[in-house]
Amino acid sequence: MNVSEDYRNAWESYWQATSDAPGEAIWDSDPSLTAVPHSELLLPHADSGRTIVDLGCGNGTQTRCLATRFARAVGVDLSHAAIEHARRAGDGAAGAFEFQQLDLTDTAAVGALHARLGDSHVYMRAVIHQSEPHARAAVAAAVAGIIGGQGRAFVVELTAESREVLRRAAGGPEGPPPKLRRVFEHGLKPADAEDAEIPQLLREAGLTILADGDTTLPQTEHTADGSRIDLPARWFVLAGSGATG
Repeated sequence: MNVSEDYRNAWESYWQATSDAPGEAIWDSDPSLTAVPHSELLLPHADSGRTIVDLGCGNGTQTRCLATRFARAVGVDLSHAAIEHARRAGDGAAGAFEFQQLDLTDTAAVGALHARLGDSHVYMRAVIHQSEPHARAAVAAAVAGIIGGQGRAFVVELTAESREVLRRAAGGPEGPPPKLRRVFEHGLKPADAEDAEIPQLLREAGLTILADGDTTLPQTEHTADGSRIDLPARWFVLAGSGATG
């Protein structure tokens, strides 16, 4: 199964229209607010000597941070334009990281990545919630396929409560703030999954939930009163079927 052309084109057009400026993408938060605290939740369950794969890496901000906490980081994204951003941003930066284009619903490509890297950890921030409904099970299966029996995963997804936060942010007299407006203009659909769907998909993919909790995902955009947009989310630390170690 692959994603639809409309979905693929929406992400390609979004990243083509996005500059290399840090934080221009609404979710391009500083790693001190994202990858760093998320790593602290994952590391008690994960061997830092393994590679970690950042699924839906975008411009690679979090990937580069993850490379300082694990042996190596590999950022993958559906969008070719996003990977070009990531490679430019990473040029000359310290750390063992790389980037490649990957459709998480392409089981052969995911299998090839696992064959190359072996069992690896996964970091996935806010991917399932905006994926097409028919593709979400395949995305969860990609997590399971990459971690195998020895890797661990950190997955964090927006909750349904985020819809109300976004609705309020978009409902001001001047409409959505610019970074949020761009998301809507490109046809992207944040917080489109129901809360119960996420853990169900993870379990159906053969993943075991080792730990979970509530959090927020800070954005790089603000409302009209200057408040930062923080989107309610839930995180999961996961192991694969037949997990060892």
